Amino acid sequence: MYVRKRALAGTVAAAAVALTMLGASAAHAAPDGGKATTGSAVTRLDDRLAPDRTGRATVAASVAASAMLETIQRRIADYVATHGTKYTFGSYLDATTGKIVVDTDAPADLVAALIKPAGTSAAHLRAASELQVSRSTISDFWHRRDDIQPYWGGGGITQTAGAAWCSAGYAVRNGAGTRFSVTAGHCFANGINVLTESGANAYGVVSNRRLPTVSGHAQDMELVGGRSYSGRIFTGGVTSTSSAPVVAAGTAYVGFSDYCHSGRTTGEHCGHTATSITGQVCTSTGCKSPVIVFNGGTQPAGGDSGSPFYVKDTSGGAWIRGNVIAGNGVTSYAERYIDVAAAYGVSIVTG
Repeated sequence: MYVRKRALAGTVAAAAVALTMLGASAAHAAPDGGKATTGSAVTRLDDRLAPDRTGRATVAASVAASAMLETIQRRIADYVATHGTKYTFGSYLDATTGKIVVDTDAPADLVAALIKPAGTSAAHLRAASELQVSRSTISDFWHRRDDIQPYWGGGGITQTAGAAWCSAGYAVRNGAGTRFSVTAGHCFANGINVLTESGANAYGVVSNRRLPTVSGHAQDMELVGGRSYSGRIFTGGVTSTSSAPVVAAGTAYVGFSDYCHSGRTTGEHCGHTATSITGQVCTSTGCKSPVIVFNGGTQPAGGDSGSPFYVKDTSGGAWIRGNVIAGNGVTSYAERYIDVAAAYGVSIVTG
């Protein structure tokens, strides 16, 4: 699920000269425009040696649950065949619980008709009572660089398809409950209609831009609003469809050595150490402070500006600490979440 770390290039001294914002990155094609052709013939391995061969369901499903799932899936297939694909459905037996799970965005009355008990025996009624319905929309063939609503943090965003990119940060809400996506202030001007990186979808309109050379604030932040934004952030590689829920947000802690970032250019990488939470960084757009300073691990690169800076708990939940704004390949800088919250009067959206 996670991309490998790449080796850092250059020395600290050389990198210090190249301190830049991480928001404007041009596309670079492979020299030959195709895939590498080196390699050897495929060797067929005995499937009994597969590393996942020992996998087993934690809880075995009952005969009644298996039968009921079959009935539900047939009902759903019949409904879609008759009424079309307006709603999405996922249905399965959860191997960790032995229970039926239905993921759908269909109306409650329709769902109730589709999941009604397949029989009247005690076993069938028990399987029906334990069934879990999860409200969600299931989508085809999309990823970090071609996001769809509700948008996640860490996806690629742009003003014009194929132009310079930034990354979405995380979702916040104001006192009225309106949601916005946070990104870096050096990315787009107020009033700009932002698109997903592919240019296929409207991401929202920029407002509340704060940048030294624009607004006079010693900050690098702005809001994008007008669309649907979720309390989740992309994980994994640069074309990943995986995500982690945001569970909280607050201050970073100096000395902690496993912070993460997740952006459109480098994907998700952890192992960052916060060396300061009261730093200052000055680039072509002025001086910003206080900011989080971090090093270690695979650092953000051009196009990762705005991307979330966070720590994951043992359950995989993301605790937001800020969003990336600048770096030089060895040391990077992030706007602090606590300053975003104070500036805009917003709170974190959790997933």
